[in-house]
Amino acid sequence: MKTTALFLILSGLALLAGISRAAAATPPADVAYYTCAMHPSVHLLDPDAKCPICGMNVVPVMKVSATPPADTPPSADQPREFTIPLERQQLIGVTYATVESRPLRRVLRAAGVVAAPTSARRDCVARVDGYVHDLDISAPGDRVARGQVLMDIYSPDLVATESEYVDLLRMREKALRDNDAPATEVAGRLLAGARARLEQWNVTDGQIDAIGKAGAAARYLPLLAPVAGTVEDIAVRQGARVAAGDRLATLVDLSSVWVWADFYEDELPLIKPGVAVTITSTSLPGWSLPGTIAVMDPFINQMKRTGRVRIDVGNAALKLRPEAYVDVAVTLDAGEGLAVPVDAVLPTGGRDIVFVDKGAGRLEPRFIRIGGKFGGFYQVTAGLSAGERVVASGNFLVDAESKIEGALKDF
Repeated sequence: MKTTALFLILSGLALLAGISRAAAATPPADVAYYTCAMHPSVHLLDPDAKCPICGMNVVPVMKVSATPPADTPPSADQPREFTIPLERQQLIGVTYATVESRPLRRVLRAAGVVAAPTSARRDCVARVDGYVHDLDISAPGDRVARGQVLMDIYSPDLVATESEYVDLLRMREKALRDNDAPATEVAGRLLAGARARLEQWNVTDGQIDAIGKAGAAARYLPLLAPVAGTVEDIAVRQGARVAAGDRLATLVDLSSVWVWADFYEDELPLIKPGVAVTITSTSLPGWSLPGTIAVMDPFINQMKRTGRVRIDVGNAALKLRPEAYVDVAVTLDAGEGLAVPVDAVLPTGGRDIVFVDKGAGRLEPRFIRIGGKFGGFYQVTAGLSAGERVVASGNFLVDAESKIEGALKDF
């Protein structure tokens, strides 16, 4: 009996203490209740209480007037203004940025590969059967001038035709001395045929005239470089037998090169032929070279979802080498417009939202339309005015605070 009575007395005292604490814990008039930032389902009246789930300090949830301003029509889709005390904003690291007009410039970057122009590559091909007598180029990379001797070819057929050409020259000269018109005409036709065969075998007019002046066939045929450039490949060695049609060497003129760059599919509408670009390379620090987009490949790479563009680049200093990787930058200028930092915009799936500063800790969630990304800024096409301030950092924490107050009904 004594134990039961003591238990009833203690229970009554605890109940009275709880009632007195509840009375003392009445929140201020502008506070609806206190909750946990991590567990919004917790509703408490004591500002000094701890979250029963995680033990964190509770935060106040301010009362919101149920009557909207007269000039603002109610909308279930429109987020409502809410309040985060300035001390709380400082605690969670909220900073602001001013909506202002600024130059809208973006830089598109792509990886490029250097290539030699198709028309700049020349294959030197044997026009007659024979043998390589003397090779005057030693290795790929050798620089050659136009008309420089690449190698000497010995060909019995060529020597025989040259001898025939010399004999026909003597025949025509004798016919001219004898005033034998028919013999002169025949010798002239045969001489033209022999000269045509020599020209088809890559014997130049100067070489043919030198043979006629010397009055003897040249033992070896010098193969001359058709263009100035760099030796890309040597397909024969000294003493090798060659046949008509065999490739002997390949020359390439690298004074101008192509750069093939891959841009993403959504970037292609922003560029067109004639747009200036800048070429840089990690292997050449501090170096850059201007270029121009010449051709846009109409086909999209199915795997990478990119399109190729061809950039024509001058390369007089020969700093760009075929198959080398380079960086391509295209600077696009879209004029001026309202812009906010990228970090100020909170994507919600279908739309984008910013938190506008209304003063005294009040924030207004506002849906906006963005027109594109320009560096670290988004262009704003609707929803904001110049001079307004928006939250620039801590958006996710502000979003959590707004959800606590029920300011955003549905994203």
